[in-house]
Amino acid sequence: MWTHRIRYPLTLFVVCLAFMLIGCTTGTDESVEALLNEKLGGDTTAFVTNRNAFSHSARNLTREQRRTFEVGDSFFEQNWVSAPASTGARDGLGPTFNAQSCSSCHVLDGRGKPPAYDGDPERGLLLRLSVPNHQEGGKPKAVPIYGFQLQDRALNGVEPEGQVEVRYVEVRGEFTDGERYGLLQPQYVIKDLAFGDLPADVMVSPRVAPAIIGMGLLEAIETTDILALADPDDTDGDGISGRVNMVWDHHQQRMVIGRFGWKANVGSLMQQSMDAFIEDIGITSELRPAENCPESQIRCSASPHGGTPEIPPERADKLLLYVRTLAVPAMRDINDPLIQDGAAQFIDAGCASCHVPTFETGESDLEALAHQTIHPFTDLLLHDMGAGLADNRPDQSATGSEWRTPPLWGLGLLEVVNGHTQLLHDGRARNITEAILWHGGEASESRDAFLGMSKEERDALIAFLRSL
Repeated sequence: MWTHRIRYPLTLFVVCLAFMLIGCTTGTDESVEALLNEKLGGDTTAFVTNRNAFSHSARNLTREQRRTFEVGDSFFEQNWVSAPASTGARDGLGPTFNAQSCSSCHVLDGRGKPPAYDGDPERGLLLRLSVPNHQEGGKPKAVPIYGFQLQDRALNGVEPEGQVEVRYVEVRGEFTDGERYGLLQPQYVIKDLAFGDLPADVMVSPRVAPAIIGMGLLEAIETTDILALADPDDTDGDGISGRVNMVWDHHQQRMVIGRFGWKANVGSLMQQSMDAFIEDIGITSELRPAENCPESQIRCSASPHGGTPEIPPERADKLLLYVRTLAVPAMRDINDPLIQDGAAQFIDAGCASCHVPTFETGESDLEALAHQTIHPFTDLLLHDMGAGLADNRPDQSATGSEWRTPPLWGLGLLEVVNGHTQLLHDGRARNITEAILWHGGEASESRDAFLGMSKEERDALIAFLRSL
């Protein structure tokens, strides 16, 4: 068995953010009242707290849009099958793939998690691959033979590219008050490679599927409002140098601000959705018409397909409306003194400097998304978060230690919806506390503020985050 190990430095405190949690450094004009608003998604907000809390449509859709939403939901939920099949609208799976449906990774429109054991059937984790030197436009360069993503599943008669195992090393520390904690540092082992060794300079980034609520609202934020928050040279001297990731968007045929993906490497939800179809499921689209078969994978290239493209534009449009209009659940318990105290801790620790609470959306072709006051708790910018969570894999203009600030809405309902509380880009944090402790780089001061809080103050901050 050939294995390729990816190790990260065991640095106790110089650690970073990948996908979940609070931000950067002290200094914000936010008030506690500004952080306490039930309608996190404006008029789209759904007041639901059960297991389907992430799966409701925006509350202000028209009746016709709700019907389209349900059709898009069916394309999101149902498994694709190999071609040819009697279910011609859903054939074309693979030939190699990571999942059979969108919901395989985004279970109940929520968040995936890494495998709990070898052979765990959960499809929440994948590995992005590349080699040094960017292609034109900044896109990572594909690994010869294996492409941009390790495909661990395949149709009958086609070889899966390889398998991944995750192992953990405990990193211990303690709060200022003496309470101890342990963090899990992952190590990734790639094995059972079907086409030979990976190159010695391969760059690997593990990714867990995020929750997809409120994505259309994030897309509707004005570009000028995001640019206004950027400070790439830290001209105000506050230790935060948020940057935009400018990316080429095939759907819009122009350079745009990246808003989606762990490194803000995708600029539109159409691009994000069709990229996921081809890279995760092996389904071609008008935007991504080529099968996901590296040239040397003969059996992959020879496999039958499900039409050209396998998801035609009219179906892609219905699925896109579904993704754009998934409602954000309401914030809860805003009158609870503990939640209010936690909001004050959030401000005092400087979290709102990167997890910006409030935006106003701009114009949109969907009236439901236009001119909404929303509270996503993100600036959609890249921040250098230090060495501890760095994947050392650049993506467009994002460096190997930069990550997009993730939105926090829906955080407190993750366990209800998905049955776990694992956070960050690779799911290593087992809860909110661990996610905060993994902050480093630009977020070091906020992390240190959390380390220095009393137990009561920490509990209040976590309670506030769970109310989102």
